[in-house]
Order: sequence, then C-alpha cells, then structure tokens
Amino acid sequence: MTVDDHYLFKIAADLKGKIMKILRTPDERFENLVDYPFLPNYTVIQTADGSDLRIHHLDEGPKDGPLVLCMHGQPVWSYLYRKMIPHLTAAGCRVIAPDLPGYGKSDKPASLDDYSYETQVEWLGQWLTQNGFTNITFFGQDWGGLIGLRLVVNHEERFDRVVISNTGLPYNPDVPESIIKKIEDFRANAPTPSLPQMQKAIGQMPGEQAVKFAYWQKFCWENENMPIGFMMSMMMEKTAKPLQALKFLMHSLGMYSPLPTSLAKAYDAPFPDPSYKMGPRAMPSHVPTLPTSPSLEEQKNAWDFFEKFEKPFLCAFADNDPVTQGGEKQFLDRVPGTKGLPHTSIKGGGHFVQENAAEQLSREIVQLIQTTS
Repeated sequence: MTVDDHYLFKIAADLKGKIMKILRTPDERFENLVDYPFLPNYTVIQTADGSDLRIHHLDEGPKDGPLVLCMHGQPVWSYLYRKMIPHLTAAGCRVIAPDLPGYGKSDKPASLDDYSYETQVEWLGQWLTQNGFTNITFFGQDWGGLIGLRLVVNHEERFDRVVISNTGLPYNPDVPESIIKKIEDFRANAPTPSLPQMQKAIGQMPGEQAVKFAYWQKFCWENENMPIGFMMSMMMEKTAKPLQALKFLMHSLGMYSPLPTSLAKAYDAPFPDPSYKMGPRAMPSHVPTLPTSPSLEEQKNAWDFFEKFEKPFLCAFADNDPVTQGGEKQFLDRVPGTKGLPHTSIKGGGHFVQENAAEQLSREIVQLIQTTS
C-alpha cells in the first residue's frame, strides 16, 4: 500500500477476482472552506473483499448531550450540515454527521460498480456499531434518509426517534410493464440529457415520477465530470437572473464551474478530478424505483418493520421540493410512531432544506427530543 499527495491505493482481490482501487481526497482540498471549522474524525471499516475503507464524520457539541445523527444525500457531504450544527449544539445536542463513502472526506472507491444501496447500508452499519453510538435521534434527507432508515431497521436498539425530510423508502413492486420498458429503453438508448434537459424533466415534466427521475439517473451515470459544485450553487443560492443566465451560458460553452462561489468550491472540494466522482454518479441509479431493482426485497422488509415502528417518527418535508413533495404521506399513513406528533411543512425549504431552513429544521429536531425524552 502506498500513499502520495493525491491518492490512497489499496490492492485487494474482490469477490469477483478484480482489483479494488480506493481514492482519498488530499486534506488540502478542504482547507479554508467557509463556515466549516469542524475537526475530522475517522473510522476504518472492512469492505466485503477485505479492503480497508476510511469513513469521516463530524462530532460536535457536548459528549453527554442527546445524540443527533445527521446523514446527507447525493451529491453533497457533511458540509451540508454546517448551518444546522450551531443551532443543535447550542441546544445541548451532540451532532454526528458522517460522509458517505464516495463523498466528502471519506474514502472513494474508484469504480461505478463499487457502489450500491446495499453496500452503503452495510458500510454505514459497520461504522455505526464500531463507534458504539446509541440513544440516537436520526435525521436524514435524500439518500441520507434511504440509507439511514435502513440503519434503523438493522439496528433498532440504537435509535430512540426518527426525523426525516425530503426523502423516502422506495418500494414499487407494481409499476406497469409499459413504464418499466420505457425507463429501461430510455436509460439504455437515449442520448445523455444535458443539464437544462435534466432540470426541466425533474421540475416540469408531467407523468410518472420514475420516468422523470430517470433523467437524473442517466445524467449522473453518464457524465464523467459531473458539475457538482456548479449545480449545487444554482440550486442552493439566490442568484440574480442575468448572472445565472451568464453562468449557464459559460457552462454550456465548456467552462466547468464558471465564476464559482465559496459554496460551489466547497461542494467541489471532495473531487480533485472525475475519477473521484463515482459515488455521486452511481447512487441515483440504485434508487429502487422499479420492481426490477436489486433492493426490492430489502425495501419490502423495511416497510414491514416501519409499519410496526412505535418510536417517535417526525416528518418535516419542504413544500416546494420537486423530487419528494408529498412523500411524507406514506409515512404518516403507515408508521404508528408518526401519530400525535406536530409534523411540519418547511416553507420554501427546497430540496436541500439544511441549506435553506437550517434554524427551523434544527428547532423541530430539538423540540421532538425535548417532548419525547
């Protein structure tokens, strides 16, 4: 095993006889990030092929405070929680915020094939038990919810309550065959959608949610140098329309991240070059939107579990998220632990509510802890 300024290579024969390559983002990529003064913590877990995989997490606030586990989604990292952490710690909470493998300061397996829903659940499960976290209030959004809810299923004894926003627990065994064929043909044969085409599909196109989401899946999978910082800046920051139009024009002309803000730089920081981006590129294609998805049985079992889950379970979805709007209804209808709780609609929170409504979201988590302890 050798380490240089840019890579950590680990050589391990995987179960198929291949060689796994794992990258590690240089520390200097994370220097001088705005509003991210937090010290790193690392845990080394084992992959199925025997490779070491280092997972990073933040650990802020009083060590004896109520523990809040905050999990991010795709394509972001624990930087997403920098606005919530001060509110939660000021209320006496201890905040744990990991970076998923493939993201942030965590190690990054270098093949698209290294990633799946089930591997992320397994990897984070090892990380959770190795650190011995208990009496957890879980908060998850986007993929953080998909993975974190499965952690609750697999490690119920470690969790006291759940809060989710803009996420889901996809299980779709009854999608019509015509829709399945339409999506599979699109993903296999259609041209790679441009950034504007993908945005239009997600935000405006009528029809089946799985069809719209296929644009995001294909866009991520097939874009070798996925413009993560640029996209996050356009989604999260209020930009004057003339400047926004100029940035999109510059991007369309081949500039990767035109006139980057500090936020764009922070979300690009984990990825020195395209070889580091396999996690964000791969994960959308593993959302189990179809009955042909590999995780279908695990999702069924998870819903069987949550239909009997009586611990406090709070929903705080945004009222303007084009991806998950209305997604809380299935939890309110099916999870006993949701009954009698003050579920909140986050006004104008957008998809990344942690950026746009950090104080309100933190307040909902703290109030749930205080009223259900």
